[in-house]
Amino acid sequence: MKDALKSTTLGIQHLLAMYAGAIIVPLTIGKALQLNPTQLTYLVSIDILMCGIATILQLFSNRFTGIGLPVVLGCTFTAVGPIIAIGGEYGVSAIYGSIIASGVIIVLIGGFFGKLVKFFPPVVTGSVVTIIGITLIPVAIQNMGGGQGAADFGSLSNIAFAFGTLILIILIYRFSTGFIRAISILLGLGVGTIAAIIMGKVSFAPVGEASVFHMVQPFYFGYPTFEWSAILTMTLVAMVSLVESSGVYFALSDICERRLTEKDLAKGYRAEGLASLIGGIFNAFPYTTFSQNVGLIQMSGVRSRKVIFITATMLIGLGFLPKLAAVTTIIPESVLGGAMIAMFGMVVSQGIKMLSKIITDSQENSMIIACSVGIGLGVTVAPDLFAALPTGLQILTSNGIVAGSITAIILNILFNMLPGKRKQAVVVTSKQSA
Repeated sequence: MKDALKSTTLGIQHLLAMYAGAIIVPLTIGKALQLNPTQLTYLVSIDILMCGIATILQLFSNRFTGIGLPVVLGCTFTAVGPIIAIGGEYGVSAIYGSIIASGVIIVLIGGFFGKLVKFFPPVVTGSVVTIIGITLIPVAIQNMGGGQGAADFGSLSNIAFAFGTLILIILIYRFSTGFIRAISILLGLGVGTIAAIIMGKVSFAPVGEASVFHMVQPFYFGYPTFEWSAILTMTLVAMVSLVESSGVYFALSDICERRLTEKDLAKGYRAEGLASLIGGIFNAFPYTTFSQNVGLIQMSGVRSRKVIFITATMLIGLGFLPKLAAVTTIIPESVLGGAMIAMFGMVVSQGIKMLSKIITDSQENSMIIACSVGIGLGVTVAPDLFAALPTGLQILTSNGIVAGSITAIILNILFNMLPGKRKQAVVVTSKQSA
């Protein structure tokens, strides 16, 4: 009984640590796509449920899928910007077509993705993560003002709620440690929403209208459509997520004192692809490992998959309770925007952290970063730049993340992988030393 209580308590800890990250993605995407309260409630519900299913797919290893480590999965933040862009250009149906297709692709290439990782070194993945983070910041700023098109956009109350939430998150992060620091975003959202309730800025209508229990259904937002540029975008996002997940796999294998083989990695990659495929069918999102839960495992010293399984079952249970999901949808956009600055800023920070380790290695790496981030951000700001190109080429140029990623991959091959180029760089360096 005592062990069961301890495991349940630890499971709740893991749930709270990842909950803010789990809900902020559907809230951001749903509000950007202007979904109504009922649709937004469904989106949050299905995302929470799929976090649990995706986690279970990784927890239990079989011949085909599952890394078999105590890993928690949630929607990747790197998918937020691309999903909003795809939805804005092609509609919601294309979002889920691209998620389903990218999931199938990842399942198919999972077996030899380890051999493709050489095309995604830190200079490439760091550039891509940085581009994605930068493109998310405008979304956060819009929400801080009250949301795009809001009648009271930029009002003093919206600014106060946004910066009040952000300042509270910063203070909690600065003056706390361990688990409290891990849930600083969740605490900030909670206190910000309570303040907004006291000020009469929150409507509880979505909670009242939501049912107590519902059954999830496939293709809730309609049948998927498939656009090549959208599929390519989501596949690149998925590959970057796999590279990031690899780091989490190795971190957990070290904590759990278990040596990972190439087959283990392949099963982990396939599980993420399968989770995205199922997520697309039920109108959820691509899923990846959540690193914040690794910190909790280190902190608690408990490496049991049983604890993570309890977390996963809680997530699945919450996914069938739309009233609880509806509670999250009443968070004012300005409060959400304040939290987004911290969360999406951390995406940029993660990209910079990845780049900081290699930017001083060579001037070539600096050039790769400069050009890929410049192209990625430039195309995001001016998406019609390449409108005169043939349609086939526009697949690679119409989206800033794709354009920046392709630029980084090509330049990395040019500067760091071609033998002739490497040899030439060595000769030049030797002459300069002389």
